[in-house]
Amino acid sequence: MKLKLDDAGAVVLADGKPVYVHDDGKELPFDAAATVATISRLNHESKTHREAKEQALATLKAFEGIEDAEAAKKALGIMKNLDAKKLVDAGEIEQVKAQAVRAYEDKLQALEAKYAPVVKERDEYLSALLAEKIGHSFASSKYIGEKLAVPSDMIQATFGHQFKVEEGKVVGYDKNGNKIFSRLKPGDIADFDESLEIIVDNYAFKDHILKGSGASGGGGPGGNRSGSNVITRAMMNEWSTNDPARAMQAMKDVSAGKAQLAD
Repeated sequence: MKLKLDDAGAVVLADGKPVYVHDDGKELPFDAAATVATISRLNHESKTHREAKEQALATLKAFEGIEDAEAAKKALGIMKNLDAKKLVDAGEIEQVKAQAVRAYEDKLQALEAKYAPVVKERDEYLSALLAEKIGHSFASSKYIGEKLAVPSDMIQATFGHQFKVEEGKVVGYDKNGNKIFSRLKPGDIADFDESLEIIVDNYAFKDHILKGSGASGGGGPGGNRSGSNVITRAMMNEWSTNDPARAMQAMKDVSAGKAQLAD
């Protein structure tokens, strides 16, 4: 990327920040203070990880020369049993241990069976809550309202699988499964609208869903293939999962006014 200069050769500023032109042509201000703070935070994290690694290596040094960990643990167990032989025979200790383990496992299984319905209900509520949070992000997206010519639920049907809720925040992932980081705030995770914009920018058919893109609509082969000029949201959801090409054609038809989206 490179600095943006005006006709006089001076650096162009936005909100007091220098503007850089990225390789893809996007112009974004560079927040130096935020970047320095992020680098400092990452350096601290790196130092913490290094110290933890050094501590772990120091701990492992005490076990140098032990090549068979299982054999070492077995030998230690035998020694413990021999030390306790004054009370009971070593073989009886193993039997008592086995009985205790079985009793614990039986109780654990009983508890799991008892609370399985509660856990299932909790997981269902949690899944519904997370889906609602992601759905609300699409429904209230300023980027969708201002930049896209397709309804938010259709955008969610196409790109919703690229978002997850982590630590209470909606996080976007690229097509390779990597978290999407902010261009405006280097080092930080991108917010919902910035993540969605980056996903759309890398979408092969973005010209068909952007406002003012000049998309020709559904005149291509096959039309919306629904047999009608009315496309229901249920149809869109099914196509998005099983036939993405059909879903995209339907989105083009709705955007061009050649089909109507209905509940």
